[in-house]
Amino acid sequence: MIEMSALESCIRDDLNENAPRAMAVLDPVRVVIENFEQGKVESLTVANHPNKPEMGGREVPFTREIWIEREDFREEANKKYKRLVLGKEVRLRGAYVIKAQGVERDAEGNITTIFCTYDVDTLGKNPSDGRKVKGVIHWVSAEKGLPAEVRLYDRLFTVANPAAADNFAETINPESLIKLNGFVEPSLVSAQVERGFQFERMGYFCVDAKDSQPQALVFNRTVGLRDTWAKIEAK
Repeated sequence: MIEMSALESCIRDDLNENAPRAMAVLDPVRVVIENFEQGKVESLTVANHPNKPEMGGREVPFTREIWIEREDFREEANKKYKRLVLGKEVRLRGAYVIKAQGVERDAEGNITTIFCTYDVDTLGKNPSDGRKVKGVIHWVSAEKGLPAEVRLYDRLFTVANPAAADNFAETINPESLIKLNGFVEPSLVSAQVERGFQFERMGYFCVDAKDSQPQALVFNRTVGLRDTWAKIEAK
């Protein structure tokens, strides 16, 4: 017997060291960069690992419309929130600094589009006027990104020892598998089956060996970036 958290920690340590990075957006909201030329595609070179230059880089397309995580934008936020806020700036991973200028909503009031501008002089460097931009978020081109099913596997039971429960079925975790439809960067179309990747800021994932196809990619979560069960089990 071994604690699940110990196994996950070992997996996490190995993948952090050896898994190449990639970008995937699992809960997408559209961003339109209004001062970026319509139809233009800029190819950006992004490192495959922040601490291992020998792992090389990959080409990531940057376009006028991109996807970001819905949780990475707020209309208002305090100083502790280091992501995109209306009227403020954030850096896109491997790309430019953008500033949120406005939003568009659907009939129910949900934000469907965030309108931004970008600072063309911030690719790979800080703004020339000395202003500080602290937050960094990941993104995927809306025009070139690939749709993908992402399966978030988690622990099958909500307790460490389900056999000790009067009815083990009552300890089954209803969120042990959550399926999401998101977008991934196009370099992942040729990802090898069962090869591990770190989806930046989201966790470690691999290509599903059975269901994934180039025209219908499927990725399975191996483990999260941190132990989310530690606080739950401490209660």
